[in-house]
Amino acid sequence: MSATETPAEDPTGKRGEHGKRNFTFPSALTVLAVVTLAVWLLAFLVPSGQYDRNDSGAPVQGTYHRVDSGQSFADRLNDLFLSPVNGLYGIQDRTTSLVAPDNVGALYGSAGVFLFVLAIGSFITVVFATGALDRGIGLLAHRLRERGALLIAGVMAVFSVLGTVEGFAEETLGFYGLIVPLMLALGYDRMTAVGVIILGAGVGVLCSTVNPFATGVASSAADISLGDGIVLRFAMWIVLTGVTVAYVIRYAARVRRDPERSLSGFLPGDRDRERAAADASEAPELTRLHKAVLVATALVFTFMIFSVVPWSSALTGDADATPYGFELGWSFPQLAALFLCAAVLVGLVARMGEQRLSSTIVQGAADFVSPALVILLARGVTTIMNNSKITDTVLHSIEGVVKGTSSGLFAVIVFVVNLPLAFLIPSTSGHATLAMPILAPLADFAGVPRAVVVTAWQAASGWMNLWVPTTAVTMGGVALAKVGYDRYLRFVWPLLAVLALLICGFVAVGAAMA
Repeated sequence: MSATETPAEDPTGKRGEHGKRNFTFPSALTVLAVVTLAVWLLAFLVPSGQYDRNDSGAPVQGTYHRVDSGQSFADRLNDLFLSPVNGLYGIQDRTTSLVAPDNVGALYGSAGVFLFVLAIGSFITVVFATGALDRGIGLLAHRLRERGALLIAGVMAVFSVLGTVEGFAEETLGFYGLIVPLMLALGYDRMTAVGVIILGAGVGVLCSTVNPFATGVASSAADISLGDGIVLRFAMWIVLTGVTVAYVIRYAARVRRDPERSLSGFLPGDRDRERAAADASEAPELTRLHKAVLVATALVFTFMIFSVVPWSSALTGDADATPYGFELGWSFPQLAALFLCAAVLVGLVARMGEQRLSSTIVQGAADFVSPALVILLARGVTTIMNNSKITDTVLHSIEGVVKGTSSGLFAVIVFVVNLPLAFLIPSTSGHATLAMPILAPLADFAGVPRAVVVTAWQAASGWMNLWVPTTAVTMGGVALAKVGYDRYLRFVWPLLAVLALLICGFVAVGAAMA
């Protein structure tokens, strides 16, 4: 069924003409459950192996050897059984690198992100309960009712800057409660909001210029400066960001002209925001209480951004720069606490009362449990890969593919062969740490600057993380926006094709001009 054949007010598409039941794509939770089982079965077929590691933990080229994973069928079955638990609070053993909930070592699971999503749910629900956000969105929609494209471009540009500078990705999960209602009030659909958030930040990460978590880690692993190749990466960022913004604006304009062409459809009440904004002859009035709540909300999100940016690395271009005294270096545990405290503060400012405030916080967390579960399931997939020791085998196969090629072709191959690896390792820093010590030395034999390899690698990682079901940013985002994952794929695939062609062109030219 085409997008135009699905009724705009029925996003499920469960019944078509004559009342017949049509195929409905599984939910995000079901998709990840299938992916988990598929990866678990794949681990039986792919031989386990590993590279020798140097003192920093990086694999040493030419040292790959087959090893016995040491896992019995019962062990593998236990990994599958515990994958959601490991995805939440699995601990990676310092000696064996295996992940299990009762190990002693570093946290491997996504407990911090899980709690962050629940805290965001509580905060946003409390803010909406005050009525301030509805009024504020209505006022903004009224003032920008003829300039929606400018708003989309501005928000995407900000997200892209944050993505290219400091890897702004998971943090975008906190913005769905603000962007989705705003896009609906402007006459767009939920897919427009998803495009603004996921693609805006994602294209910035894809074209990371000084992002210490992607470019910084990869450059260090490749034994080059973070500034090497920045001209190529900056040019990519300008072009790809422009193309991505234009793509989302074009889709949004099409939906605004003809809502029937929406790929996400509209849930009950979605169109009411637009009609209310269109029918309003005057801008909604904001009381002093509404203004206070909106100011508090803006300050909370501004502080969130400030608290996570590694300012010294971003401003100096040195991944190992000493942090400035004002840097907080917060991560998801601190952000979860921030939004819980902010929810209480907003409730007190709005004089909600203890009973209402408590119930609203609990309800908000409950409403966000589904996307939170998506995040831990996505992380659980990687624990299966880690424990079965097949990641290094994949790396070894890549090592054999890229040898003996021309410079331009080599750069394109580096991009292509990193695509499946990015699927298996959604973490950019983890992907860089494992892959770059192998791929960078291979560049010397092809006569290609290592900086081009870094650019091709991070482009592959960023391109895959725009759509793969193992990344919390995508799966959590579509769940928060209440958009079907299959609908999102239909929306994004033409852009993905264009971006892939542009990336291949940039890295090939960069390698040829070196």
